[in-house]
Amino acid sequence: MHIAREIDSLKKRVLTLSAMVEESFDRSVVALNRMDAALARQVIDADELVDQTEVDIEEECLKVLALHQPVANDLRFIVSILKINNDLERIADLAVNIAERVLDLLKMEKTPIPFDFTGMSSKVHDMVKMSLDSLVNLDPQLAREVISLDDEVDSMHHETYRLVIDQIELHPERIQSLICFLVISRYLERIADQTTNIAEDTLYLIEGKIVRHQY
Repeated sequence: MHIAREIDSLKKRVLTLSAMVEESFDRSVVALNRMDAALARQVIDADELVDQTEVDIEEECLKVLALHQPVANDLRFIVSILKINNDLERIADLAVNIAERVLDLLKMEKTPIPFDFTGMSSKVHDMVKMSLDSLVNLDPQLAREVISLDDEVDSMHHETYRLVIDQIELHPERIQSLICFLVISRYLERIADQTTNIAEDTLYLIEGKIVRHQY
């Protein structure tokens, strides 16, 4: 059937976008760890291609909806891909935000990272990878594991807020850079939220149930 070919093409495009987004996030983390301006700019420059790919996928989804009027599983797949496509683009945008903060920090007095960035970014990286793997493999258990990790990242962000406030009291002259780090923690927390959305949409794709607000 023609719609089967269209859906297979969509799957391949989403896999391509997923790889691009995962790479953007990983590069933004390395850029911050190394305070690497060149790598930060690579993340920023790559976003245009991510945006175009996201638009192409959305247009292809709308074309399938208009031309084939899919029902049942095919319709659920298209609806899920439309939502996941947007979540992926948002993750890439947040990776760009991290990269932009790296460039800002390089203009300020050098300040040690005031929170466990390695631990938090590693946890978020796991969520990104697991959410994409759950989508690729249609693995409901993996999707549920992603959702369960979101509270841990939220707790880490709350702890970051406390640590940054303590550092501002000790080093008020570093307030700009410390606020930058707090914002980066917030970006990581928002990326975790997006991966949770992907996991929830994957569960909808597999099981046909809307699970938002259930976890």
